Amino acid sequence: MPPALLPDDHSSPAFLLSSTQQRARRLLSVLDKIDDPAVRCASALPGWTRGHVASHIAGVARALARQARYAVEGRLIDVYDGGREGRDAAIESGARRSAAELRADVTEAVAEIEASWPPPAGPGWDRPVRHRDGTVLSALQCWWRELVLHTDDLDLPGAPRDWEPEFYVHLTDFLAPRAPEGVRLVLSPTDGAPRRAIGDGRAVEVTGTSTDLAAFLAGRGIEDGVTTDTGEDVDLRPWP
Repeated sequence: MPPALLPDDHSSPAFLLSSTQQRARRLLSVLDKIDDPAVRCASALPGWTRGHVASHIAGVARALARQARYAVEGRLIDVYDGGREGRDAAIESGARRSAAELRADVTEAVAEIEASWPPPAGPGWDRPVRHRDGTVLSALQCWWRELVLHTDDLDLPGAPRDWEPEFYVHLTDFLAPRAPEGVRLVLSPTDGAPRRAIGDGRAVEVTGTSTDLAAFLAGRGIEDGVTTDTGEDVDLRPWP
């Protein structure tokens, strides 16, 4: 069993840049095999086709890229032109494109966002951005979440759910507000990742691999290997 990772391993710009680049290559490899009939099929997200997911990935990549670019200039900018309505309209319109058009758009958006980050050891990671009133570093963490979760949401061959233990650590921090009211969820991975506790109240231990626990917290389905010591279903609160 590998040693438990420290909770702050996921906060290194060098690690995050390396992981997002690898995840982006995986995403592009998966999309390279998709055709027009497949892109119209339902994704793992209710109400969204695979075209919606791909369109969203391209859109959020460009949105986060401009957060980083403006931050370097000491400026803040809205995440999406037109706010939430503009974001949703762009996803709907973009989802109607062909598989080739969607592949090209995601490829261009990935290149754009990868060119927008500061050097891993350079200054700028703590500059403020408007996205969640965070920093350039938190915007990069958001891109990590988007890549990992939405590649999985495409529900296509070639993208096994092999999430890093560091992602589980990060997601338990980010999704801690999802713990049910009056419940302290004790997450106990079976693969050597660190135990984590979120929420306050009576303790409920949840056991599974770190990947399955992360998927459970993200609302991506409770895997067969995820169990609670009380035998109860856990009703998570909305995403923060």
